[in-house]
Amino acid sequence: MTNSTNTSFKIGGDLEVNRLGFGGMRLTDQPGNYGPFPNWEAGLELLRTAVMSGVNFFDSARAYGPLTADKIMGEALEGLDVVIATKGGLDKLSAQSISFDGSRDKLLREVDEALVNLRRDQIDLFQLHRIDPETPLEVSVAALAEARGDGRIRHIGLSKVTREQLDQALAIAPIASVQNRFNMAETGDGELVDYTAKRGIAFIPYGPLGANPMRQGARLKPREALAWLLKRSSNIVVIPGTTSMKHMLENVRAWDLVNSRGE
Repeated sequence: MTNSTNTSFKIGGDLEVNRLGFGGMRLTDQPGNYGPFPNWEAGLELLRTAVMSGVNFFDSARAYGPLTADKIMGEALEGLDVVIATKGGLDKLSAQSISFDGSRDKLLREVDEALVNLRRDQIDLFQLHRIDPETPLEVSVAALAEARGDGRIRHIGLSKVTREQLDQALAIAPIASVQNRFNMAETGDGELVDYTAKRGIAFIPYGPLGANPMRQGARLKPREALAWLLKRSSNIVVIPGTTSMKHMLENVRAWDLVNSRGE
């Protein structure tokens, strides 16, 4: 365990972000995170206010909506000096149904779609959302390495992987981040947090507040849960998601709680 109150981390060694970011899964319709966010203008204001409050790392995915979370982030953050991450390899077919496709051609098409939807010339961090059981991990990572090689993406990330799978991917291309479920009540990936920290890889815990991804509401006290993660390791970048301006502003004050305890 590496306790740290460093407020920033360099993803991939060069993209310096505030370790307290913003997750975009909730910027969709409810329940099931399927469909566009009903109050689009309020969503734009929420994201822009987050930037003004010091947030400069935003995490999205093509499956959120699908595509609509990327689009609202693209519109809200166009031209701003922020780091945007998205994910591919998983599609949302309905509120309760998903499909996997980590094939080369599909991932490269998704990279191109993300460039348009996020309104970027290059995607800062493109993450494999899930390993496709029908496609070898090496094939998916090689596809993203191809997109990295031609400049469409800057860094590659993985989601919901084991240490062994991370090592498989590292044998093919540099991996800048791992996004697995981890919070103060669910600490099963603690060893992976420490392993990624030693290798300079960002660990981006999803479910930082212990929420069910298909339902609204947090199981843990937000500021305490975020402060615990920020102190847990210097490579952790937290991405609480919310549709509430009030909650977003409370979340970004989690550093106050860390600092008030002198740790």
